[in-house]
Amino acid sequence: MQQLDAAAEIDALPEKVWAVMTDLSSFPLWNPFIVRADGELRPGGRLHVTLQVPEMRPVSFRPRLLVVEPGREIRWRGVTVLRGLFDGVHSLSVEALPDGRSRFRTHEDVTGILLPVLGKVMRRTQRGFELFAEAVKARAEAS
Repeated sequence: MQQLDAAAEIDALPEKVWAVMTDLSSFPLWNPFIVRADGELRPGGRLHVTLQVPEMRPVSFRPRLLVVEPGREIRWRGVTVLRGLFDGVHSLSVEALPDGRSRFRTHEDVTGILLPVLGKVMRRTQRGFELFAEAVKARAEAS
């Protein structure tokens, strides 16, 4: 297993950060990593997600939502072609910090038999996570 992880401390209330991270239809306007996301945010539902990993072609997939805890976390499982090849459980979360600030975190546990040969892809994807966290911070603080 390998983990991808990025976080940002944001000068905004958790409710504002939650609104940014769940406004899927606006992602193409500001999100450099998840350039498309749509679907119903409910446990068991499916999303249609397109990622723009830095220096790679966009890739689309249809993860199944595992957890939707309003105001706290969205978690999904994505599978590439066949389960066990290259799978990930991805979480987007927000938590309250002192003084009305928040911490946004994007995290994924990646598994699969292809993982050992995907070092460059994983490094570029980690950069995508970092860009995503920075973009959530900028969007939440700007509005």
